[in-house]
Amino acid sequence: MTTATTPRTPAAAPDLPRSRTRLDWRLRFAALSLIWGFSFLLIKVGTDGYAPFQVTLGRLVFGTAVLAAAMAVKRERLPRGARTWGHLAVAAFLLNALPFSLFAYSELTIPSTLAGICNATSPLWGMALSMVALSEDRPTRVRVAGLGIGFVGVLTVLGAWQGFDRLDAKGTAMALLASLSYPIGWIYVRRTLAGNGSSHLALTGAQLLLATVQLAIVTPLFTSLPSRFALLPLLAVVALGALGTGLAVLIQYGLVAEVGPTTAQMVTYFIPVIATAAGVAVLGESLAWSTPVGALIVLAGAALTQVKRGA
Repeated sequence: MTTATTPRTPAAAPDLPRSRTRLDWRLRFAALSLIWGFSFLLIKVGTDGYAPFQVTLGRLVFGTAVLAAAMAVKRERLPRGARTWGHLAVAAFLLNALPFSLFAYSELTIPSTLAGICNATSPLWGMALSMVALSEDRPTRVRVAGLGIGFVGVLTVLGAWQGFDRLDAKGTAMALLASLSYPIGWIYVRRTLAGNGSSHLALTGAQLLLATVQLAIVTPLFTSLPSRFALLPLLAVVALGALGTGLAVLIQYGLVAEVGPTTAQMVTYFIPVIATAAGVAVLGESLAWSTPVGALIVLAGAALTQVKRGA
């Protein structure tokens, strides 16, 4: 569910008591895990009252509003240059507009638990793509093994031995495609926007703004105004945007700056656990044994793909 470019390391913060600093980032890490884990539940509730494109547009509008407020407080300016904005438009499509819409459409026919687990395959896709697109990310035996283990986990989640009969193929494919879109977007950002002079907050704010514009153009073409505004789905969309997109990005930025990207990205491994628990406990979704077992295999494989050479 990540949406932002990797921030630059800020100046060292003043020394704080060790226990207080550790507690602080752990609390924010837990909050980020909960926010992104519950996002799949919120998508499911939102699509009960509104079309998937409308859910995505609302999510982006409220998420952009949160980042705009943060930029105003910090007196940040939007990036300059047509080339930068062109690259950000592509990033907005790959990292926001496309995956957000695909997840919303997928949850019309698949449980939120399965969508959350599909999201956990992003590191696997990223590993496979980076071996081709990024020459510095050369594969190791451990990482290749992790890739294979991860996709065995995907097949376990999908119940491959049953012929996929118990799953909606279209919805599942959409969720997997959404998870694939994230690493494609990150590789694009890494190739085109690395070293950009603008701040992380400015780039992310511009990216979400462009994604909002993209959805604002597409949504009226494929949907009509709802006859009534259902309150609970509307609140879910507001929470999805303000918390799951806007606030979550700000928390992620702070974590990366404080504890580094390696520790911060470990939130990926908690998201499917929370998404599964939320879907079962709150929405009453059924859970076959292969789903949690496959999810654990996926997470183990994803963790191995992140092991660096010589670690």
